[in-house]
Amino acid sequence: MSEDRLPDEIVLGMIAQQLAAAMDRPWHVTGDLARGPGSLAVTLGEDHTGHPGHIDINFVLNVDRPGDTTISDCATGYGTTPEETVGRAIEIWLGTTGSALLELLAQDGSFAGHYAADDPDGFPGWHIIHGGITGWGIGDDFQAVQHWAAANPLAPHLAPALEGSFDRDHLIGVKAFFGSDGDSETAEIRVDGIHHEAASEVLAGLPWPRPAEGMSYARTFLLLVHHEGRDATA
Repeated sequence: MSEDRLPDEIVLGMIAQQLAAAMDRPWHVTGDLARGPGSLAVTLGEDHTGHPGHIDINFVLNVDRPGDTTISDCATGYGTTPEETVGRAIEIWLGTTGSALLELLAQDGSFAGHYAADDPDGFPGWHIIHGGITGWGIGDDFQAVQHWAAANPLAPHLAPALEGSFDRDHLIGVKAFFGSDGDSETAEIRVDGIHHEAASEVLAGLPWPRPAEGMSYARTFLLLVHHEGRDATA
């Protein structure tokens, strides 16, 4: 695969196309923005990896107030061409992070699930939206971690390590990426795109499956919408 990265305007166009299809609403690229309906927009973060399939996506709920309405996350795809690799990264983002963000707009359960502040499977004190769970790997047990994540909600396990580490009381994005390939394993929590060491250690200590052969990985996203008794500023 060529190591050349696609130009940002091409990547934004691909994101706009997939969001338009998911929402059945028009999106278009204007300069360094992909603009959606109303105040929605997407920008790209700076290339900090050099990997042609790694993209940093900033989803802006209100383009006039990006400071407190932007949810940032990244994704890395794979494929045989830059277009295929970036397309896969966008699909991964849309199936996890994007599904939670679109559900924030829809509020009807069509994209992702809601957990109330007092739900035992949720995040205590916060209303959260749980994005989709994607998985990939090699071998007979390649879906093992994905299936475990679907049956074992992460939020109540991560909450003690995460509580008190947020710099705002609404729209906190928490990404989980974890799995193993037999010889090594990964367990990473990112909060608004930044690695969270304590929560990552908690994730590493959970009893998700580690297949002896092949590989199995999962990724999911939690959107902490607002603290109990407060409304999201979207």
